[in-house]
Amino acid sequence: MQDIDLHGLLGIARVARGRAYVPYSKYPVGAALLCGSGKVYPGCNVENAAYSICMCAERTALCSAVAAGETEFVAMAVIADSDRPVPPCGMCRQALWELAPNMPILLGNLRGAERKTSSRELLPDGFTADDMPTLPVS
Repeated sequence: MQDIDLHGLLGIARVARGRAYVPYSKYPVGAALLCGSGKVYPGCNVENAAYSICMCAERTALCSAVAAGETEFVAMAVIADSDRPVPPCGMCRQALWELAPNMPILLGNLRGAERKTSSRELLPDGFTADDMPTLPVS
């Protein structure tokens, strides 16, 4: 496996955080996703008055990478102005599990606190395609 600069990713996530669109919560979050190609995809949260269609930073980065044709996800960093290193929400944990179930993740906050974890550690028993019923072929 290639050397992973998690702190460099956290710096990119910090820049992405500055681009967040958060007029309602005032809680910007940034993420940076390193792919197997070596390219890094930044992500930030994007809110909407209809809260249910908001996008978190982690899923924004994942969706950007998928839309660009990436299929191998190597590492992610996430940062916010939080008391503890910012944890992903449940939807993001499921998305990370689906696309990169063993990916290392560095969580951070603006005070310099960090926590190294992984997709699997964040969601130890994620829902997978194997949990879905097999439909009969017609």
